[in-house]
Formats: sequence, C-alpha cells, structure tokens
Amino acid sequence: MINIATAVDVAALKETTLLNMGIFGIFVAVTMVIVLRASRNNKTAADYYAAGRSFTGSQNGTAIAGDYLSAASFLGITGAIAINGYDGFMYSIGFLVAWLVALLLVAELLRNTGKFTMADVLSFRLKQRPVRIAAAISTLAVCFFYLLAQMAGAGSLISLLLGISDWGGQALVIIVVGALMIMYVLIGGMKGTTWVQIIKAILLIAGAAVMTLWVLAIYGFNLSSLLGAAVETANNPAVLNPGLQYGKTETSKIDFMSLGLALVLGTAALPHVLMRFYTVPTAKEARKSVVWSIWLIGLFYLFTLVLGYGAAALVGAETIKGAPGGVNSAAPLLAFYLGGPLLLGFISAVAFATILAVVAGLTITAAASFAHDIYASVISKGKADADTEVKVARRTVVVIGVLAILGGILANGQNVAFLVALAFAVAASANLPTIVYSLFWRKFTTQGAVWSMYGGLGSAIILIIFSPVVSGGATSMIKDANFALFPLSNPGIVSIPLAFFLGWLGTTLDKKREDTAKQAEMEVRSLTGVGAEKAVDH
Repeated sequence: MINIATAVDVAALKETTLLNMGIFGIFVAVTMVIVLRASRNNKTAADYYAAGRSFTGSQNGTAIAGDYLSAASFLGITGAIAINGYDGFMYSIGFLVAWLVALLLVAELLRNTGKFTMADVLSFRLKQRPVRIAAAISTLAVCFFYLLAQMAGAGSLISLLLGISDWGGQALVIIVVGALMIMYVLIGGMKGTTWVQIIKAILLIAGAAVMTLWVLAIYGFNLSSLLGAAVETANNPAVLNPGLQYGKTETSKIDFMSLGLALVLGTAALPHVLMRFYTVPTAKEARKSVVWSIWLIGLFYLFTLVLGYGAAALVGAETIKGAPGGVNSAAPLLAFYLGGPLLLGFISAVAFATILAVVAGLTITAAASFAHDIYASVISKGKADADTEVKVARRTVVVIGVLAILGGILANGQNVAFLVALAFAVAASANLPTIVYSLFWRKFTTQGAVWSMYGGLGSAIILIIFSPVVSGGATSMIKDANFALFPLSNPGIVSIPLAFFLGWLGTTLDKKREDTAKQAEMEVRSLTGVGAEKAVDH
C-alpha cells in the first residue's frame, strides 16, 4: 500500500493555486463568451425565461443533468461515501430513483399545462392571486435552501485549493461565486444558463469517468479489491454495511427513512428542474429530456460509488476530514492523488463550474417566479408588458444573489449533500402535494392548494430550525446554542404527509367549487398538449 501521508500532502496543494485558478479562469472566459452570444436572442420574456423553447430533448436532458448534478452530487456524495460508506451511497440511490417520479408524474403534464413557472400550472384552474403568491414563496424558499448548499460547496472547494482555512477568506470566495452567478443570469438568461449547464455536464461526467477508470485500473478493474482496500484503510468493515451513519439509534433509522422520502419525492417538485421542461418545444421533447437525463445521471451516480470508496482507500477518511474543505474535499483530494496538480486543477475547475451552473439555474428560476408570478400577475394584475417583467426579473437576480451570498457564508462548512437534502424536503413538502392534486384530483380547490403549500413549507422550515442541523450538535450551524426540540435532521417524514393531508382537508372543508370548464380544459391539455405553449419563432 502506498503511504497516504506522503502521497496526499494537503499543504502541497497550495503550490497548485496558479494552475487551478488558470484552468478555472479559462472555463469562465469561454462560458462568458457563450453567454454573451446567447444574450443576443433575448428579445422576449419567453426567450429570457424559457430560452424561446428552442432546445431539443437531448440538449435539454443534458442541461437537466448539468442542473441536477450539483456540488452535492460530486463533492458531497463522494465525501459521504468515503466517510460513511454504504449510508453515503444512499444519497446517490435516492437522487436517481427520484427521476422516475418526475418522468411518470410531472414532466409531460407540466410542459403541456404551464408557461414559464410552476405557478402557471397550479393557477390554471384555481384562483390566480392566492395560488401564485403561495407558489412563488415556496419557489423562493426552495431555491434559497439549494443555493445555500452550492455556496457552501464553493467555500469548501476553494478553501482546499488555496489552503484557506480562515472564515474571512472563504467568505470572500463565496462573494466571488455569487458575483459570477449574477453576471451569467443577468446577461444570458435561460439560454445562456442552459449552454453553461450543457458544457458543465459533459465536462463533469467526462472528468468523473476518467477518475473512475483510473481508480479501477489501480485495483485491476476488480470492484471487490477496491472495497477491500477501503475496509483495510479505514480499518472498519462497517463501511460496506448499512448503519454506519444512520443505524446507531432508532432516531437515526427514522432519520434515514425521512431522508429517503425527501430525496425520492423532492426531485419532481424542485422549481429549477420543473422550469427546464418549458425550454423544449413539445411535451414529447420534455419526456425525452427526462429519459436522456436519467441515463446521464444514473451513469454519474455509478461513478460516485467508485470515487467514494476510491477516496476512502487511497486518501483515507482521516486525511479527508483534516483537509480545509472537510468531507467535501474527498473528490479533489482523490484527483490530486491520481493525477497530481493537473488533474486536481481540471476536476476542481469542473466542480467550480458545477456550482456556477447550478446557482445560475436556481437564480433565474427564483427571479422568474417573483417577476412572473408576483409582479406581473399579482402586483400589476396582468397589465405589465414583457420588457418591464424582464427588467424586474433582472433586478430580482441581484437581490437573490446577495441573499445567497449571505446565506452561503453562514452555511459554510456543512456537508453540501446534506444541505441539498433539506432543499428536497422543503420542495417535496411545499410543492409536490399541490402539483399532484392539481393534475390528478378534479375536486381540488384553491383553499386546499394554499393550505398544502403554506402548511408543507411552514412545517418543513420550522422543523429544520428546531432540528440538530441548526443547533445542539458538533456539526450544527450554530454550535454554541441548543434549541433542537425536533430530533430528526430531515423533516420529510413529518412535513410531506402533513402537506398531503392539509391539501385534502382544505379541499374537503371548502364549500366553494372551482370552475368545472377550466378543470376539463386542464385535463385535456395536460394529457394531449392541445393549447399548450409553443416554441417562439424569430
């Protein structure tokens, strides 16, 4: 066995700073040129929000993979597998299986029914004002939680590259990421953001494939030898068995069930993923997008299994934990071990590009939700023209960017896969019940929608605030306080069923019935595509 201490010297990573930053600088320059070229066609609201519905299913599927394979997928899951073995791989399984829910329940129906945002679907046959406000608030909340994870990933990654361990240096890095994100979205809109995501997805999957083959080659392409080496390095056979992280107590087992529920049901309710279905011209292409993305995402998550155990075997859990980026450092440290500064520079640039692409997608989704659902539909009551709406969206981008930077600084140091799981729990609680009821339950009413969204969102956020994530533990955001009244780290097992129940209860107790003609129209449109939004001609 190669001496890990000499093979991976964290201090030596500082010497690679110029190379790492140079590779990343090239990526930023190339993508900025692409974003500038894409911005030339941003003439209408449909161009800015939905890229003129001009992408094919395969292009959009690749962009969805780029949007979905976030810092959590690459940095967080690889680190979770390296530290917790089998339990860490459950993140990969949950994230992948969730796509079946998106494919079977929402992709085609949403594309047929909506225009730009999730609220378009929910308000189709329900009362505009209350539903759009609730949907916009839940969208902003989910995007904010997801942005926290990406910003925390940026802090971890650059702290490793530059050897920055002080809070101020990492905060500066997060500010730079936020500024670049704002530029991408302000200039390129959805079209520019989509091309950045496509490029980033190709680079990320290619980089992960190279590292996976390299690790397997070290062990003679024998997965059993790799797993055995991971056990030997960790001196702990438990890394191959369930329960290392979530099986120690009854509470942790319930927490694991809650995590799984949030991951599987959350994807079909993530606003930035749902918005991608509007960038294709037809429902058929929306369905093709999901199938294409499932293959790409599934392949990548198989890579994470090898990368995680490879990091455990070749780098070691203690070295990973001791690195400036903590558990999120596993993939970059493995890259340094395998290919030295050059591979580390490439993988780190790809990981950083991953963060930029995902936060850009989240930001444009949040901005579109505020501008289209709150400003245009509620404040202006549908009288705002497209140019004014896009101007409001761009101003919203700046505000969201600033809030994301502040939140990312606060969340710095947390495992990004774990933070994303919280975003999934909030999405599944606030959005999924209302989407399912709107598409499949004819009697569903506005009161049921509002009760479900506010109840699911409120319960999820309150339970997170009073959970060990925020206080009461060594890895909590606020380490010096303890108001963790709720024992679980993920609220999904409570908040998701509660949101479904509130949707049913609100509808059952509502004496008002919705427009039956609108209900019939929505059912026909969702299933056939008749009357759906079409591609924009230039």
